[in-house]
This record gives sequence, C-alpha cells and structure tokens, in this order.
Amino acid sequence: MNDMTPHEYVRAHREELVSLTLELLAIDTSNPPGDTREIASEIERFLDPLSVDVERFAVDPAKPNLLVRIPGESDHALLYNGHLDTVPFDADAWSHDPLGERVDDRVYGRGATDMKGAVASMLFAIRAFAATGTDPPVDLQFAFVSDEEVGGDAGLPALLEAGHLDADACVIGEPTCEEGRHSVTVADRGSIWLTLEASGEGAHGSRPVLGVNAVDRLYDAVETMRERFGTERLDIDADVAPIVEESVEYYAPSMGEATARDLFWYPSINLGVLEGGDAINTVPQSARAEVDVRLTAGVHTPDVLEKIRKCVADCEGITITDVAWSVGTAEAPDSALVEAVASAAEDATGDRVFRRSATGGGDAKKLRNAGIPTVEFALGTDTVHAPDEYVPVDVLGDNAVVYAQLPARWLSQIDR
Repeated sequence: MNDMTPHEYVRAHREELVSLTLELLAIDTSNPPGDTREIASEIERFLDPLSVDVERFAVDPAKPNLLVRIPGESDHALLYNGHLDTVPFDADAWSHDPLGERVDDRVYGRGATDMKGAVASMLFAIRAFAATGTDPPVDLQFAFVSDEEVGGDAGLPALLEAGHLDADACVIGEPTCEEGRHSVTVADRGSIWLTLEASGEGAHGSRPVLGVNAVDRLYDAVETMRERFGTERLDIDADVAPIVEESVEYYAPSMGEATARDLFWYPSINLGVLEGGDAINTVPQSARAEVDVRLTAGVHTPDVLEKIRKCVADCEGITITDVAWSVGTAEAPDSALVEAVASAAEDATGDRVFRRSATGGGDAKKLRNAGIPTVEFALGTDTVHAPDEYVPVDVLGDNAVVYAQLPARWLSQIDR
C-alpha cells in the first residue's frame, strides 16, 4: 500500500501498462474464428494476485467472457465494457508486427486501438485501485467480452440474457477519436435493413424489348427511394438536436460540413447487395437487393418504415420480403455519466471533448435498450481495422487515468 491515488499509480507505472498491452496483442483473437480462451486466461493470470472477484461465463466454450467485480463504498454500480476479439489481419500488408511491437512512443498491433489497448487500460485501473489500497466510491463491474466484431451472440448479448449485468451506468472502451479530435459517443443511429425482390419477364439478350428486366426494376426502385424518401429531412426530437449539431461539428473537418449535416439530418440509404440474372445474353426475370437505411437517434423508426413501404408499393414488380429494424438511442449530453467522462477526458488531454453520435450502432445500443445508460470512450487513433494499427504510449496512460478517475467523477455528478 502507498500514498498514491489510483491515477497517480497509473502515471508512475506506465511501462508496466505498455507491457500488459503487448502481452494482450501477442494473442491472436481474430474473429472469425474469434477464439478468446487464451487471452481470457492471460487476463485471469493478471488479476489473480489482486483481491477482486473474477468469473468466467461462456455459452460458447471457445468464446468466454470475464466478469470482474470490485465492491465500493456506495450502492451505485459502474460498468466498464471491452471486447477481446479483433478483426482479422493480413500480415503481408503490415510493416510492423500485427501481434504487437513497440516502436518509440507507439504500440503497434491488431487491436492496439480497437480495443485491446483500452482493455489493458481498464485492467490497469483495476490494479491501481488494488495497489493503492483504495476502495472505489461506487461498485465497479468489468465485462470483458467475446464475439463483438461479428455481432455474435456469445458475448455481451449472452451476459444480458443471463442477467449478469446490473449496473447503473456503463462506459465502453471503443475508440472515439478521429484526426486528433476527441469525443465521447452519447448516441447511435437507428437502422432499417430491407430485402427487396423484383419480378420481370425473361427474354433473349438480343431482344431485350420483349422482356422486362428485373434488375432494372430493382435498381429503379432503390433510386426512387433515394429521390423520394432520402431527400426528406428527418423529424428529430428536440432533445437530440444538440447532439446532432455537435456531431456535425465533430465530423466536418474530415468529411465537410455539408456532408456531415446531410449524414445526420437525412436518411442514409446504401445498396449493399444486388443480385440477379443468369447470363449476359438473357433478360433477368428475378432480382434481389439488400438495402441499409440509417436514421439519427430521436427518429421513430416505425414511422419511417411505413413511408418506405408506401414508396416501394408504388414501384411495379417490387416486394419487400424481409425487414429488420432498430431505433437509435441517446444519452442526455448533460447527464451525470456524460459529464463525468467528458470532464475526466478534458482534464487528461487538455483538449475539448465532443459529445456526439456514432454513425452506426453496436453494444452501446444493446446496453441502453437493456436500461443501462451507456457511452463509448477511449482515446486512440483512426487506424481502426487498418494495417499498422497503433496506439500512442501516452494514450494508454491517459485512458487508464480517465478510467481510474471516473468512479469519483460520476458519483460527484450524481450527488449534485
């Protein structure tokens, strides 16, 4: 035991944090196949000397999840969430070792910023509380999960289904930085995934006027959706509008203000799959498309879906054969959780921290829909999923400092 605070301990033991990060990176957890048994065992070994409760929970033996609990001085509970799997990598495309390499002030490796680096920072925050003999002001829970990169059900969904997560708030260690700008993600977007099918009349390719081309019909239907529905400004709840405006400001330097504004104030419509036809010299009599529509939080997805159905109904020969949809979720920008994370991050970096929406949706949506207020935050780099993915050494320490300070910050915001 010593007189250091947890965040002072982190600063004084930065090299040990770097070593831990490299140990995690050295274990290949590419998904697929997403086998996380070895990294789960490595984390258990790291935590074994500490007086914390560690439980392994798995519905798929190859994809275990780890739950860590530290009792605090109040009955509030704060959850930290991080995933252990990564996207695959092509080693030939890397100039550094994808299984971990330190070069000067950078740590390279698949998952360095998404998100084994943040997991290491969370683990080091656990050690900092234990090493300094500090009882956290609130109960702390950590969920280190599998299967996130492919949206599988063996990770966070399994924990939620089994009732293992009962926190009052959560921070996910997803990287929330882009080109030197820092942010905490407080919202996600809703989605409508449509499968469209078109019918036509077959004919020989030398006489297309005698047939009806199903591919043409399908493409025209998607263009009709874009022209009629995609140009209609979204009716976003007034409570979410400030998040939208800050999101536009955050993304404007990378994509342009007009593009960023359109991204959030209008539906985005992407034709992801288009299939049809058997040969170049035939007129296809059937075709299939999968269309991805995204909607800003604060929009009621079923109302939008009704408009899409009416639009498609006006397109001859087109039917909707499958639909999956979700509603965007958001935390109030001035909530206790958001204020705590943003203020801690601003103190650690000395820079502004935007409170913005993600462009997609993921585990934060699952947790919010389960009744747990959730944000995403980790300093990092915009090398996510790219060759030579890296995280600066200083960022690992700053993340651990923020995670160590967050319980007290959050409690102080709750008590205001």
